[in-house]
Amino acid sequence: MRTYSLDDVHETRKRRDSWWTVYFVDPAACRVALAVANRTSLTPNGLTVFSLVLGLVSAGCFAMNQLVAGACFFYLSFMIDCVDGKIARLKGTGTPFGLWLDYVGDRIRVVMCAGGLAYGQYALTGEVTYVVLGAAVAVLDLFRYVNAPQMKRVREAVREERQELEPLVPAPLVPDPMDPERLERVRRSEADRLPRGRSLPKRFNRFLARHRVRSHLISGIEFHAAVFVVAPLAGAWALIPLATASGAMLLVNEIFLVYRMWRFTRRHRVASSQESREHVLV
Repeated sequence: MRTYSLDDVHETRKRRDSWWTVYFVDPAACRVALAVANRTSLTPNGLTVFSLVLGLVSAGCFAMNQLVAGACFFYLSFMIDCVDGKIARLKGTGTPFGLWLDYVGDRIRVVMCAGGLAYGQYALTGEVTYVVLGAAVAVLDLFRYVNAPQMKRVREAVREERQELEPLVPAPLVPDPMDPERLERVRRSEADRLPRGRSLPKRFNRFLARHRVRSHLISGIEFHAAVFVVAPLAGAWALIPLATASGAMLLVNEIFLVYRMWRFTRRHRVASSQESREHVLV
């Protein structure tokens, strides 16, 4: 049986991940993954189920108004959820069913914890605001996870269309590479790809990349951390303001991603029309 090192586990980390995972989860998850890989025979699916159980315990704690315990169990649940992916990549034991189980387990955990948090605070205070808060958290999370794969399908469809358009122009009929108009289009295309100065956003993005942090700083992971870890640890007073603020930022981020996808498809449509006209002219 192979003995793994911490460097081996580090190689399983994502190239870029959420800042919450990079700074607050991976340091612990990597060491737990090392121990699991070398000292146990636990499978990634077994770890996913264990993560879900911890998530349900967290929901129960929230329902009983044990906010600190609920936050701790939620953190442990998410950390183990990171460990299962690391074990799958480390040992090459990932399966399509495991991807489904991980995806569904995450959704169950969030919905149950949102319900537990809403129930616990409503039972304590009688304020309907907490019920609305729990429903909003669950709906926003579900929207994000429904929206993400659909955007991925759109990008894949656009790439497939590009591949289908490429063979339309036969090799002998390709325009003269020294054609002035074509050279001008190439020059403009290359210029668009060149970095434009040392702007603060570009430098900031390079800094994030060096530290494996994704450029969109508010994702679902930070949203979950704010609602189910940071706010409960801060106290009941922080639940509504932190959940509202993080939810608003997540929604803005999703709208921005949809806008970028729209721009991507629009550029493809324009490029496809231009290629079709050039093919007819040739």
